[in-house]
This record gives sequence, C-alpha cells and structure tokens, in this order.
Amino acid sequence: MATTTFPTRDDFAALLNQSLGGENETFEGKVVKGTVTAIENDMAVIDVGLKSEGRVPLREFAAPGQKAELSVGDEVEVFVDRVENSAGEAMLSRDRARREAAWDKLEGEFSAGNRVEGVIFGRVKGGFTVDLGGAVAFLPGSQVDIRPVRDVQPLMDLPQPFQILKMDRRRGNIVVSRRAILEETRAEQRSGLIQSLAEGQVIEGVVKNITDYGAFVDLGGIDGLLHVTDISYKRVNHPSEVLNIGDTVKVQIIRINRETQRISLGMKQLESDPWEGAGAKYPVGGVFRGRVTNITEYGAFVELEAGIEGLVHVSEMSWTKKNVHPGKIVSTSQEVDVKVLEVDEEKRRISLGLKQAQENPWAGFAEKHPVGSTVEGEVKNATEFGLFIGLEGDVDGMVHMSDIAWGVSGEEALQLHRKGETVKAQVLDVDVEKERISLGMKQLEGAGSGASTGGASAAGGVKKGDTVTITVRAVQDAGLDVQVGDDGATGFVKRTDLGRDRDEQRPERFQPGQKFDALVIGFDRSKKPNFSVKALQIAEEKQAVAQYGSSDSGASLGDILGQALKEKAEASAKAEKKSKK
Repeated sequence: MATTTFPTRDDFAALLNQSLGGENETFEGKVVKGTVTAIENDMAVIDVGLKSEGRVPLREFAAPGQKAELSVGDEVEVFVDRVENSAGEAMLSRDRARREAAWDKLEGEFSAGNRVEGVIFGRVKGGFTVDLGGAVAFLPGSQVDIRPVRDVQPLMDLPQPFQILKMDRRRGNIVVSRRAILEETRAEQRSGLIQSLAEGQVIEGVVKNITDYGAFVDLGGIDGLLHVTDISYKRVNHPSEVLNIGDTVKVQIIRINRETQRISLGMKQLESDPWEGAGAKYPVGGVFRGRVTNITEYGAFVELEAGIEGLVHVSEMSWTKKNVHPGKIVSTSQEVDVKVLEVDEEKRRISLGLKQAQENPWAGFAEKHPVGSTVEGEVKNATEFGLFIGLEGDVDGMVHMSDIAWGVSGEEALQLHRKGETVKAQVLDVDVEKERISLGMKQLEGAGSGASTGGASAAGGVKKGDTVTITVRAVQDAGLDVQVGDDGATGFVKRTDLGRDRDEQRPERFQPGQKFDALVIGFDRSKKPNFSVKALQIAEEKQAVAQYGSSDSGASLGDILGQALKEKAEASAKAEKKSKK
C-alpha cells in the first residue's frame, strides 16, 4: 500500500516561486510582457504573471497627440516598478517600459552617429520637448532650423528626423538637433548643385538678402554673393539703389570655390564694357561735360557716362581757391565741364581737371592789364613784407613794402594802409606760370628830387625830415590845415605839435594865410605830410647846443640860443642885402 505524502508549507512556497518564474523581487525594475485582461475607466488591466494584476492609464499607450488603440487580449510590454503596492496590485508603467526600451535603442544610435525619429510635442523654457519613441529629449530653440523660426506650430506633432547631440542616462538628459539634419541635407544639395555649375555660366536667381557690400542671390538651393562693385559699371553707393529683396535677376558666375562652396556672381559682366576704347573716346586735352557723383577730401569724382568716372584732384579744382575742401567748390549731382589730363584704360582711371576747362585768370589779367597799367583793388591782407590787393578775376597782387610810398621806411609805409581799404597801384610784373602779380603804389606818385635820399621823395616834393615853410589854410580845434608854400603839398599840424609850451599849442593864435616854418615828421594813410613846429624847435635847440655850447663852457641855454638867433638874423640880413643888389 502506497504511502501518501502531503506537501509542506515550504514545498508550497517553492511551487509558487516556480510558477512565477523565480523570486518576486527579480521582476522589479525590469521590462516584462503582459496581457490586457480588461479596460476599465481609461485604465488597462494587465496580467504579467504576478500574484496580482496591475493597472496602467490608457494615455501611456498613445503616441503624442493621438488616441490609444488597445484591446483586451493585446500583448504589451510594461515596466514593473513594484510587485505589490498597498492595495495588493502590481505597479506597472507603459511609459517607463517605452523609455527603457527607447534608451537602449538610442544609445546604440548615438554611438553609431545615426539619425533618430521623434515628434515635437511641447514647449519649455529655451526650446521644445521631443518624444523619441518613449524617451523625452530637449530641442534648444537655436537647433530648430537654420534660420530663426517665428512659428513652430507647423512642426509640432509631426514625425521627423533628429540628430542626438548629447546623452546622459544617469541624469536622464538627451539633447537633439533638427538644424544639424537640415544643414547636412543642405550641404548635400549644395555639393550636388555646385558640381552642376560652371564659371562663366549665366543663370537666374532670386535676391535673398541685401547688405552694405552686396546682395545674396538664391540659385535654387545655394546662395551666391553679388558684390556691389559687380552690380553695374556705373557707381552704385548701395545695392538697394538697384535691387530689392525678391527680385529675379540674371547673373553670371564669376568664380566658384568648391572647397568652401562659395560662389561669386556678377551682373555688369552681362553688359558691354564702357571702358573699351575710352582712350579714343576721351582723348587727353579734350573738354567734356560730366556730373559730380561723389566728393571726398582729396577731390571729386565726375561721371562722363554710365560706367566711366574720372577724378578731379583737389589741386586741379580752382585757379584761385587753394587748400579748400572740394565740397566748397562743387556739389553732388552738379554738372561741370572738365578737361581730360590722363587716361589709363588698363587701370580704368581718368584724371580730370576742372580749372583747366576755365580761363586762367592770371593769363586773362596779363592780357587786360599789361605792365605799366593802373589797377584798383581792395587791401585783402597785410604781411610783414607787403600788402595783398584783390584784383579783377579773383586774383591777388602784391605790393612790396618798398613800393608803397616814397620817403618812408617799409615798416612805416605798411602802417599807412589798413585791411578793406581801396587803393590804386601800377602793374610792375605778371608771372602767369608762377601765378604772381607784382604791383607798386608809389610809382603812381612819380620819382622824388631829393638827391640826398637817392632821388626818392614823398608826394608833393617833400620828405620826412625836411624843414619847410607852410601857410595856414584853415584853423581847427584839433590843429591847423596847412600847405607847403602857396601851391605845394597840403598837410596837417596837430594841436600838440604847434609848440613846446602849452600856450603855444593853441590853434586860435594862428590866422589863415599866416606863414611859419615846420618840420616834416611823417605821412598819414593818404600819404599827406604831417608837420610839427615843436619838433623843429627841439631840432634847432639840439643843433645850437652842439654848435655854440658845451658841457664845460659855462654858458647858459639862453646865451647859447641868443647867439644862435643872432647869427641866424645876421645871415638873413646878408641874404636880403645881397638880393637887393
């Protein structure tokens, strides 16, 4: 008779563990397969072979922006967080399962440098969130597109490729880029397009962007630079003067750098070159009319025709205006006549002269005013060596200080005239080449007769230092209006020059027609002589002391002057007696 053995408690535990596939604890933290046994209130009841079933929200089975498609009996993978919670149920998670599976897959793709597919489903600070098949990644705003994107809405909830830039499983961080994919695709397209292009080829493109130095033209997937100097042969200060964003333009490929994938374009190359035959069209010495296009500190650019400009250097702008900014002589857009001075077709340069197209004022002055003629002008400036006189034709003539007046020193002659005064002068010399005109003012007064002064005398035949007899013409409060002799030079005696003593300095003690001796002490601005009785008295006194007295003679000043006056009277009497005989 067989003996029946009943299982013990330990045997029952072993059988249970065997039916579960091992210890319960081995399930925790792992992804296992389960079966959907029921769907209740947006929750899926899943049996994974544990003591109890677990519940998972249906939303965890749906892709971002979509509804979950799940039915009873479906087999799914879930993550076992805990075998049993306080309610006696298994804690399961579909998201964790997908995330773990996704991380395993993404690590492999990241190591291989492959692209991954994801969906942008949310916006966060600094960027967006991307679902990579269960793992959530961060997409920085700068990595969305090649250029800044204002509206990202059309890109959301749309499966598209991304490049993983960084992964940290321990911290759960993934950073991806959509821009890297676009740049790689663009580079491939550019490379293929560049291979199909050739230098010299004419192609149409669309103006994509305009800068100060040129415009970028889209050639159908690749941009080329149209530099401002290659837009037109004529001067273009800014590309916006000719082009607008969105314009379709025909351009020629000038250069292609296949290494850097840079393309240089040109528009003017499709036009005829105006510089061809410019030397024959604009011969040296020819005078042409042009328009001022640009003004600089060193000159002005004049356009002779569209595409041909010449430079008028500042030194060739005016005969008379020296060291003046060109902007004070011409203005932009002004039409002027210029003379061609030099042409260099190879360097595309034309030197022009503005003043050469006008009459040389120095030559014109020499023709109208030969040497010896009289001219009139305004004193423009006085220097230490002479006066500059403004003359006809906006030229200046110089009167050297030695040619201002007779009988006075150059320094004194300069004091006779002031700036702004109108004077007359004689033309002494004209040097057209050196642009100099020499004038003389004293030459209009004639030569003096004083032999002691080398023949130079002042107006009216008197010179400084002469003792003359003058006749009172009129009595004024300030002095006397006098004349040398009866018909000589007219001049003036100041009140203070009528005598040494105060009583003698009274003009009212003189009468018109009265005659007396005086000393010529200088000339006024109109070259009229000034006389002084006081200066004559002082001079006579010095002469008497030197002739009749000495420091040890013991004679008084009265005795000395008395003796001098006595001899003077005797000399006068002898001269009068001799004249009567």
